[in-house]
Amino acid sequence: MASSSIGFTGAPTLTNASSSATTPSTVGLSDYSQDLQNEVNSEVAQAELPMQELQSEVTDLQNQTSELGTLSTDFQSLQSSVSALNSASQGILSASVSNQNVLSASVSAGALAGTFTVTVTSPGSYSTALSSVAVSDPTSQGLDSASSYTLTANGVSTTITPAGNTLDDLVAAINANTSDGVQATVVNVGSATSPEYELDLQSTSLGTDPISLTDTGGSTNLVTGTAGSYAAYSVDNSSSIQASSSTVTLSPGVTVNLLGDGTSTVTVAPSSTTLTNALSNFVTAYNQAVTDLGKNFGQNGGALAGDNIIYTLQQALNSLGNYTTTANGVTGLSALGITFDPSNNGQLDFDPTVLEGDNSTQLSAAASFLGNASSSGFLQFATNTLTNIADPTSGLIANETTQDNNTINSDNQLITQEQAQITQLQSNLQSQMSTADAAIASLESQQTFYSSLFTSMLIPSPEELATL
Repeated sequence: MASSSIGFTGAPTLTNASSSATTPSTVGLSDYSQDLQNEVNSEVAQAELPMQELQSEVTDLQNQTSELGTLSTDFQSLQSSVSALNSASQGILSASVSNQNVLSASVSAGALAGTFTVTVTSPGSYSTALSSVAVSDPTSQGLDSASSYTLTANGVSTTITPAGNTLDDLVAAINANTSDGVQATVVNVGSATSPEYELDLQSTSLGTDPISLTDTGGSTNLVTGTAGSYAAYSVDNSSSIQASSSTVTLSPGVTVNLLGDGTSTVTVAPSSTTLTNALSNFVTAYNQAVTDLGKNFGQNGGALAGDNIIYTLQQALNSLGNYTTTANGVTGLSALGITFDPSNNGQLDFDPTVLEGDNSTQLSAAASFLGNASSSGFLQFATNTLTNIADPTSGLIANETTQDNNTINSDNQLITQEQAQITQLQSNLQSQMSTADAAIASLESQQTFYSSLFTSMLIPSPEELATL
């Protein structure tokens, strides 16, 4: 009698779902055991088809979310380059100084081109003070046993109430009070092995008022101070100007830091360098987005091939590269050295030499064309376009990624449910077929018995044949 092994093979591997345990197999007893097992396998395979479709869909969606992640990175980089371009276009003027030992200078929005001669007679100094008492451990010891102090600086007296009676507590209380005009710290005036920590105070503004610290109600100054001085300078032969800060405004949008005595010329003039660098970074980010987007077109395109989002993103990039206006004499990006190349998959080419020879009027026209991210021009258009696409919470890419992830989670739940149903179906069929196999095997055994019996009755034995 033939026999065969009954068992299930080929259980599906789930994507983001647990695989079921393999159903125990039984030993075939009848000549039909393999036929019975084939029937089990066929039924299970038919039941698996919907689940396999879900698994295939999950794999496709995971590939799509991965590709969306790449494009999200690309468009966020492009968005950052537009933000940097916005800053560069607003600061198209730059400031230079003839003597860096005397001044440093910077420009911001509202600055106008011009030249200033600045003579610094004193950069000023800050009033300072050290405590007359030193402690070996500022975390546990204080200047005295007082619970509050009177701090006088810049002509203003302030009551200081530390949280505790240590030097560190006093420092923290002084620094927490922003109205006292003093910065406090602890300084070691001793050695590393025998430290002597003193309270170190410095005024936050230039001036001649000394710093004092007394117990509230007391008359003894707990610190020894040195009065500072105001900064003094003149601009274009003006009379001397005093300042309580070493940072002063020469003109709207033009700021200088007074560093030392002497005379220096400050020149505010258009500069294309910062703008050129920002434009170059914009083109690089744009072309990277075009390259990664292009991988999803065509018959052999990537995971997003045929998805509407690909065409929407392509149209957005094309609208940026082909942006034009009729105002201010500059009509398109070509005046800034950027050209759209349809023969190279719509990438941009950039010639940094275009802006190098521009004069103040031309650079101002370029800045006007670019406009401002919040109000006008190319920058406003680009900012709004990219925000709609790349915003991490409400942008087009984020919304599609969320939808795909929701579908993946839903599919995985269905896969888990169907896997359980298939496992139960397989177990039931295996049990039924094993019972049928045993019943058939019993019938086959009876058939063999009776066949042997009938054969022995019909066919003479050798002894009987000998008598015939």
